[in-house]
Amino acid sequence: MGSGLDRSVTRVADSTETSAPLLSIVIPVYDEEHVIQEFHRRLIGVTEAMSTSCEVVYVNDGSADRTLELLKSLNPGRENVRILNLSRNFGKDIALTAGLDFSRGDAVIVIDADLQDPPELIPEMVDCWTQGYDVVYATRSSRRGESWLKKFSAKMFYRTIQHMSGQVKIPEDTGDFRLLSRRAVNAITQLREHHRFMKGLFSWIGFRQKSIFYERDSRFAGKTKWNYWRLWNFSLDGITSFTTVPLRVATYVGLLTAISSFCYGSFIIFRAIVIGDPVPGFPSLMAVITFLGGVQLLTLGIFGEYLGRTFNESKRRPLYFLQDEFEIKKIDR
Repeated sequence: MGSGLDRSVTRVADSTETSAPLLSIVIPVYDEEHVIQEFHRRLIGVTEAMSTSCEVVYVNDGSADRTLELLKSLNPGRENVRILNLSRNFGKDIALTAGLDFSRGDAVIVIDADLQDPPELIPEMVDCWTQGYDVVYATRSSRRGESWLKKFSAKMFYRTIQHMSGQVKIPEDTGDFRLLSRRAVNAITQLREHHRFMKGLFSWIGFRQKSIFYERDSRFAGKTKWNYWRLWNFSLDGITSFTTVPLRVATYVGLLTAISSFCYGSFIIFRAIVIGDPVPGFPSLMAVITFLGGVQLLTLGIFGEYLGRTFNESKRRPLYFLQDEFEIKKIDR
């Protein structure tokens, strides 16, 4: 970014501009130094070709690399660029929530910075919004650059939670890339739970929603932050946030195990007393004990997941803390 650009980086506390833009674009970022400049170049190319005025809101989620430094050096084009710098890494869903809290537009676009979700889809989303839709979400028709295991596990997760979530219909193969109207954003920002499964919250609020399809690209640069361990924990958050089916299943499994154990015990007693066969010895006894112990521990684990989430919510801590807020003024042309 050349030194001849007519721009300034200031703390928002020193800024006096209060006009609300029509469209806010919220981008949570965490250690994205390898991709942020190319993403911004493509994003600005899209927004400058649109007739609507925009603001770009980057949320730096405690990056440990040069992401914040690069954000403050970006060329704003004819859009104001705001940077929210969180006090530490709080996680993507909370960083996304911070961006929604501070957005000022009549509609808000949520998009990742890794360029797997193309900024060029934004005008189509805006067109759907002008037709009266409150939520326009992008559904992946293909997932390039991902292993078969990740594709299969994602497919199974979305279909599992779709069948378990009851009245809340969570779209399959759909990430966070979407447009929200102002009333949809206001609804989301009222939901302050800590274990935030944003894909479920976007569906839970209701309103008029529409899907558009796109081909998801492979990551432009850098490495994904979503390893299989994090994806597993993410799936637990999603399931426990939007359904109590695991608790019900644990009840049914416990009931079925108790009935089976009672029937098997009755059979052993009958055979020993009436037929005269000796009671089975140590191996069969250990098999029954370990099986019942495993079922009990599994059930306690399910109860513990829900109890732990209840404990975290009961502390009522703030979702995040903001360390700094910056604004890069647009270039007057």
